[in-house]
Amino acid sequence: MLPFLTMHLPFTRATSAYTEMTKKVMQGIEHLSHLREEDIAIGVTPKETIYHEDKITLYHFQPIAEQPLNIPVLIVYALVNRPFMVDLQPDRSLVANLLKLGLDVYLIDWGYPTRADRWLTLDDYINGYINRCVDCIRQRLNSDAINLLGICQGGTFSLCYCAIYPQKVKNLIVMVAPVDFQVPNALLNMQGGCTLGAEALDIDLMVDALGNIPGDFLNLEFLMLKPWQLGVQKYLDFIDIMDSEEKLINFLRMEKWIFDSPDQAGEAYRQFLKDFYQGNKLIKGEVRIGDKPVHLSHIRMPVLNLYAEKDHLVMPASSLALEQYVGTADYTVRSFPVGHIGMYVSSRVQQILPPVIGDWLKARVEA
Repeated sequence: MLPFLTMHLPFTRATSAYTEMTKKVMQGIEHLSHLREEDIAIGVTPKETIYHEDKITLYHFQPIAEQPLNIPVLIVYALVNRPFMVDLQPDRSLVANLLKLGLDVYLIDWGYPTRADRWLTLDDYINGYINRCVDCIRQRLNSDAINLLGICQGGTFSLCYCAIYPQKVKNLIVMVAPVDFQVPNALLNMQGGCTLGAEALDIDLMVDALGNIPGDFLNLEFLMLKPWQLGVQKYLDFIDIMDSEEKLINFLRMEKWIFDSPDQAGEAYRQFLKDFYQGNKLIKGEVRIGDKPVHLSHIRMPVLNLYAEKDHLVMPASSLALEQYVGTADYTVRSFPVGHIGMYVSSRVQQILPPVIGDWLKARVEA
């Protein structure tokens, strides 16, 4: 009798696993059947529009602390994807957590460029939109300078801005921001042509042919950096969370953000890829935004550099290179044991990161 039972044990386990999987799928279908669009809404922290120009919107978030501090922070996000990864949901929101600490938070939403915007340049984005948003906040608060928090490509933009307009920024925070675009083993940099230039990726041909760069193209580029994990494995793992409505909604929020990808203004994309990725001109002091040169050594305000130790999009070495080039004597660096997206959505990081930012700013504002 024992050999018979032993022989059928794998079959019994397989049957049990299949039954359990079926239950999860059925529960998941039940959860999905009554979900509404508003159930997976992101960027829901209350805010008001205080400036609007072309496709961009400058938001001011409603203070929630009983005694808010007069420390204005402008968040500058990347052009890729939507900026509301910093406000994904109430319990995983960098914005909400900064507000709880009493900070006064603003955010630039780049919107959705259309064919009419294909000629926008980095000059338009940095000397134009960012500069006017900064001026709007300065005038609103009757302040000479504000604090910038630049994230990913928005961090690179913020570095350029601070090098050009140092008098308008009191403190600079950059988070998972690329600085050196030719660090070894950086797959995204290689795809951008940092090693072979136009032989790897002919930016001129792409922009001349397409005008704006489709958001779907960029999404595919990011997915192909980890094709199995991001294109297959996460959907196989999806079955395991379908019986949990909370985890299901979290998953759908992430998917909604990932695939909400605006097109990129062609000329701005051309310059960013050619000057930053292929030419690595930022650390060489050769970048020009419009008629203004960018020298990182002109950044003399306090700098807080935050990076993700497991980042596959912006390698730690790319962010850490900043220390070699900035002119400030007040430079702080902090790392977190997560990947690029984990900086926004990791519940543990969201317990630690906002206080790091808040304490660092308060020490320098009150100094």
